[in-house]
Amino acid sequence: MFRLFQRKPQMPETYHALIEELAAEGPQTGYFDVNASVVGQRLLAAGPEEQRGFVLAALEWLNHRDRIPGDHLAYKVRRIAGALLRRKLPLAHDDLIALLSWSIRQESNFGRSIPEIIKAVEGFLQEHLLTPVLREKIGQLVAAVESDYYNTTETRRWTGRLKELGELVDLSTPLADGEAWSDAAIADIKAMNDALTAAWLALLNACQKSSGSTPKAKWLKSVEPSLEKIGFPSFKQAVLKWFPLVDKPRTRPIGSWNQWQPDPNQMIYPVNADILKALVWLCAGREDKEIARALMALAVSAYRKVPGVGPRCVRVGNACVYALGQMPGAEGTGQLALLKVRVKFGTAQKGIEKALAVAAARVGLSPEEIEEMSVPAYGLQEVGARREQLGELTAELSVKGTNAVKLQWLKPDGKPQTSVPQAIKEQHAEELKELKQAVKDIRQMLPAQAARLDNLYLEQKRWTLPVWRERYLDHPLVGTLARRLVWQFNDGARAAAGAWHDESIAGLDGNALDWLDDATQVELWHPISEPAETVLAWRDWLAEREIQQPFKQAHREIYVLTEAERQTRVYSNRFAAHVIKQHQFNALCAARGWKNKLRLMVDDEYPPATRTLPAWNLRAEFWIEGIGDNYGTDTTEAGTYLYLTTDQVRFYPIDAQQHFAHAGGGGYYLNRYGPGSTNEPLILDQVPPLVFSEIMRDVDLFVGVASVANDPNWADGGPEARHRDYWLSHSFGDLSETAKTRRAVLERLIPRLKIADRCSLTERFLRVRGDIRAYKIHLGSGNILMEPNDQYLCIVPARGTAGEGLTGKVFLPFEGDNTLAIILSKAFLLADDKQITDPTITRQIGM
Repeated sequence: MFRLFQRKPQMPETYHALIEELAAEGPQTGYFDVNASVVGQRLLAAGPEEQRGFVLAALEWLNHRDRIPGDHLAYKVRRIAGALLRRKLPLAHDDLIALLSWSIRQESNFGRSIPEIIKAVEGFLQEHLLTPVLREKIGQLVAAVESDYYNTTETRRWTGRLKELGELVDLSTPLADGEAWSDAAIADIKAMNDALTAAWLALLNACQKSSGSTPKAKWLKSVEPSLEKIGFPSFKQAVLKWFPLVDKPRTRPIGSWNQWQPDPNQMIYPVNADILKALVWLCAGREDKEIARALMALAVSAYRKVPGVGPRCVRVGNACVYALGQMPGAEGTGQLALLKVRVKFGTAQKGIEKALAVAAARVGLSPEEIEEMSVPAYGLQEVGARREQLGELTAELSVKGTNAVKLQWLKPDGKPQTSVPQAIKEQHAEELKELKQAVKDIRQMLPAQAARLDNLYLEQKRWTLPVWRERYLDHPLVGTLARRLVWQFNDGARAAAGAWHDESIAGLDGNALDWLDDATQVELWHPISEPAETVLAWRDWLAEREIQQPFKQAHREIYVLTEAERQTRVYSNRFAAHVIKQHQFNALCAARGWKNKLRLMVDDEYPPATRTLPAWNLRAEFWIEGIGDNYGTDTTEAGTYLYLTTDQVRFYPIDAQQHFAHAGGGGYYLNRYGPGSTNEPLILDQVPPLVFSEIMRDVDLFVGVASVANDPNWADGGPEARHRDYWLSHSFGDLSETAKTRRAVLERLIPRLKIADRCSLTERFLRVRGDIRAYKIHLGSGNILMEPNDQYLCIVPARGTAGEGLTGKVFLPFEGDNTLAIILSKAFLLADDKQITDPTITRQIGM
């Protein structure tokens, strides 16, 4: 047993006896409750002088006690001393110096009792002047706390308060170096004049002390003097330089860390994250399109997933969302609308929706209307076009498709200039920079708007004709999408579908719909409401005019109830028993508005993937379960399942109770104790046909894209060849509805191809005749078999190259079908197989 004292301090016997008594008190391990201790109760009830005496005696005792692993008695003594220090004790100057000296000597912030010491210093300074000795000791304690490895937001608040109490002028930057943005900020601030440097340091130190999810009025008022000295132009210049650097790699990478922990090189140092968060808050005060763009990009960087962690830095991302929502004008809401499509992290989505609601309430509109109205035009003067006269040249920016934005320069005679003239770079640098930024912004925004339009079907959106024209048809940016779609018009007496053609809205017969007026209701046309011949007629109408739709509309897959689904009544097994890649599936869920949680190989339960449909008061569920039981083989290093197996699709009222299944399978069960007014699924024939079709289309997309059957590298059946039979049966099996649509498109496209004489369609394959062999490309997976013995041919397209080289060879009626582009690319390659030089392919085809 350890002695109470290894080295005997000078100590009154009364306090010595108290510690002796405390040593005999239980418990000897675990949490110690001062109020439950006899000694603790006695001291808490004692007078201030006796309490002061015990604190000083305890410090002396702790100073002389050798460090003992798991020293529970020392822990008890510190707990009682801390409880007494929270009282207003009659501490003298020397007492306080002794207290500070003891705290400085501790090896970690865990044992320094900083909050209690701050309380003691505050109490002393209420009645006494700050002495040089006391200021020096406070400074030493600040240095000790800041140098500790466990330096957190809380400890930084402590040091901030200690600096205030010690009247310490903080001329050091609180930024941690080693990150690209913080290194740049430190260097920039050091290079400023003394007054500006002092203002920036004061601002950054105030930013370090910020707390909460939104800025408090008191904190905002405290930073006003520093912001005024810096000035908005200098502040803007700094953040526009620093914010983009947050996404850059660390300048001093951390080369060694626990490999079971997240990679620290992908994280933001905590103190830097706190300062970033506060700097972002300060961007909310005025409308500025450059700052709004920078905040959107910073949010994307902050929400980026880090393996083993999740989003990289939620508090910085949330601060960006808050600032964009508070920013006056339309620039902030425009970037929020883009962020809503680009970032699918659940908490971020809630924050974005809240910020849009705040912006909407500010102007008395609904969030949906704000989202529609706030789409920027990026300087486009008419639908898809912008022209700027710079010197003798005309800059012409044109939008040709969802991903095609072109900037060209025209000479006075109208002929194009092949490159940007030097004179433009020198004399119109700012205008050139703004034009290039507009091109970049449009390329980001167009796919986001196309995705928003594609989701309108399940929102039951309708507009009056004037509102629709303003927000869609005639909008300089959105109009480039809306004019390639078919719309449904209804004035109560008449209804017709129409599309933009020859400067008017035309019907199938090519004639303008001249009966449209301001009372006409407009909605996005869906082929489910039309007979097959009308849908085919619209496809021909669009193809004849070479109108490429931004997503599948006229060629949209229609899913109707099968006899098997009528027999199962409340669930569909149409997409059951597939093996899909979990991470790819999760990303697709986010893109299509579904909620899903990554499943880990842990003893936990998960709800199915769900999509809520408020406009229909429904909720769709897609049941999935993790596959495998070998940690590290069937999972990532962090324990996330690599693959899932699919099961039923069901529909419930939106407020129905939730189902759960164990992470590793075992079937779903109903959470009967959770919230919800019902647990009965809907009979499938009671689900509105459009809802059923769109949900099943989503699930078909999930399976069609994420299935391992589409991965040519999975020909061996994956880990231990466990799924080879599945890969073979689905990689070349029956066609899904999406693949059937693909086949219908190819039927019309093939006769117009220059390789038409080498191509033919069978039920499931595009057959291509090369000079060396003949090939069968599966219309569902895009995988290839070679005749005559159906030998598998593995061709893996490079990432991001699907459809590369098709421009000018073939007109595709819609954008977004990556597999169709891959099939056509492979067909052109194999039709001329004698010209193939890639050895990974030539070895397989026998060259």
